[in-house]
Amino acid sequence: MGVLPLRTKISVEEYLQGEPLSELRHEYVDGEVFAMASRLLNHNTIALNAASELRTHLRGKPCRVFMADALVRVLAFQQDVFYYPDVMVGCDDRDTNAQFLRFPKLIIEVLSTSTERVDRNEKFLRYITIPTLEEYVLADQKCQAITIFRRRLDWGQEVIEDPQGIVRLESVGLELPLASFYENVVPTEETD
Repeated sequence: MGVLPLRTKISVEEYLQGEPLSELRHEYVDGEVFAMASRLLNHNTIALNAASELRTHLRGKPCRVFMADALVRVLAFQQDVFYYPDVMVGCDDRDTNAQFLRFPKLIIEVLSTSTERVDRNEKFLRYITIPTLEEYVLADQKCQAITIFRRRLDWGQEVIEDPQGIVRLESVGLELPLASFYENVVPTEETD
């Protein structure tokens, strides 16, 4: 019978030093490092649509829009965690670290088959502990549907599925047609 090698945890400092040098992106959960799955084109298109709309809307305001390669640091449940949200808005002047945000206002994740469970459960429970987070948004990739969780509603959810529906991102004062999230998304045989 073979012996499985022991997993050793790495420190936050080791993670932050190694991550910029890595060819793959990794998320960090309480000392363990997890490689990020590759994303398909529709995933990227939905995230880019959201980030572009937010960037245009927030131009000239003290908020910054980040996507894909920007980390958020979450201290929750006595764990130190780093995630790569698909889109994130930060408006807090305490965020001065060059590698990550600690005080985002809005986080958007694009759901995929491989990440949906984590996005809806694990990340949701951790993200809502961020004191400055006002909204957590999930953009479905299999159909045109946006789910918004809002702090002011005690993290109750609103689902927008009507093709003529309006997505209201109250945290940043932006209203968008649902269709704007899904512009140039093409039906495919697979999702990631």
